[in-house]
Amino acid sequence: MKKLLVVIDYQNDFVIGSLGFEKAENLPICEKIKKYSSLGYEIVYTLDTHFDDYLSTQEGKNLPIYHCIKGTEGHKLYGEAKSLSKNAKIFEKNTFASIELAEYIKNGEYDSVELIGLVSNICVLSNAVTIKAYNPELPIIVDSKCTAAVTDKINEAALTVLRGLQIQII
Repeated sequence: MKKLLVVIDYQNDFVIGSLGFEKAENLPICEKIKKYSSLGYEIVYTLDTHFDDYLSTQEGKNLPIYHCIKGTEGHKLYGEAKSLSKNAKIFEKNTFASIELAEYIKNGEYDSVELIGLVSNICVLSNAVTIKAYNPELPIIVDSKCTAAVTDKINEAALTVLRGLQIQII
């Protein structure tokens, strides 16, 4: 069986930086990465990636908080995930979802893809939908213990939307 784990935007700025929130610090993301690694499954990462002109972008106008600026500490993977990502494929993206990731998955002949990371109602949801659009028959899973949003209510709403799109929530 060929499984893929996608770690979405588990970056300093979303955990302890400019857009960080308490719940993000306690997610068992590294444990999940280690489990997939011990089973020999592939793991890839996405990095939210912005530049100094961020505030002039549409996203920057709607969310005027500098975050994940390439070359800063906030752009780097959080904690132990940084060392666990050595030799892994990393998709830098300057928007919520990565089309490059969805195309990569389409060409990978996976049996299933599991998403974990931050934040559930924006980048996790966007990537799950994009992957599903490119791979309509591929089982896509989101681990609810390994994702979160700023509030539990927002997180539950995101998970409800994902279920409606036939993405399995575990």
